[in-house]
Amino acid sequence: MPELQLLPHSTFPADPQWQALHELVDLVAERQRLDFGQISSTQKPDGSLVTACDQWSDATLEAGLAKIFPGDGLLSEEGSTVVPHELNYWVVDPLDGTTNFSVGLPIWAISMARFSAGVPVAAILDVPPLRQRFVAVKGKGVWRDGVPLSSPGGPRHGCSCASLCTRSLKVLSSLNRPFPAKTRMLGVASLNLLGVGLGTMVAALEATPKVWDIAAAWLMLQELQCPLQSLAGPAFPLIAGAAEAETSYPILTACNQEQLERFMPWALALK
Repeated sequence: MPELQLLPHSTFPADPQWQALHELVDLVAERQRLDFGQISSTQKPDGSLVTACDQWSDATLEAGLAKIFPGDGLLSEEGSTVVPHELNYWVVDPLDGTTNFSVGLPIWAISMARFSAGVPVAAILDVPPLRQRFVAVKGKGVWRDGVPLSSPGGPRHGCSCASLCTRSLKVLSSLNRPFPAKTRMLGVASLNLLGVGLGTMVAALEATPKVWDIAAAWLMLQELQCPLQSLAGPAFPLIAGAAEAETSYPILTACNQEQLERFMPWALALK
């Protein structure tokens, strides 16, 4: 298969393969918007929530990717959680932020990343309630709704906010000095991380994300030159055959190296 040439949503490539991919995400995003506020959740064995919309979205993405990219493997939160043996495969979270979605908080995302030889090479993060789509291609950059994004560089508008997840809140009281930012928590790991790349957060700390939570955002942060620190050894390349359901990837990211070092003591307090 030729090198991936995924382009922004507003500028479909001539290759119908990529147009079909965006149309597939459009289909899933629209169904999620229709189901929002109309559907209840159940609890999975690990304590996380799942809805019929999660399951429909996963099945639809699996079938669509198999048709558009025959030969690619798939690792998905709601499907097979074992790293495929194929050279090229997709890592998918069909609905990142199920708790928000199920209780009526309008912030969630569809997270998809294409991997080659164990590392992400292209990604889509779609935010259905905002009707925004982020696209990244390794070595080519990141786009929001077809508009190229630039590196955040540092805090914007004089605001100093950092994103935490539920399980990282404990670090706020772990050191004998104030946390160096206001805190925000979206409840959507992929968007918590992406906020750093967008310049809305100076840093983000995720304590127990799974690979499908970070795959797309990881590539986008790399392309936006935001430093990332995996806190439990290298995150990538993934190893074919590895079971990912119980594996977490604690991560700290920041808008620049200075801010990464500033927040590192709190990241290390997770251990």
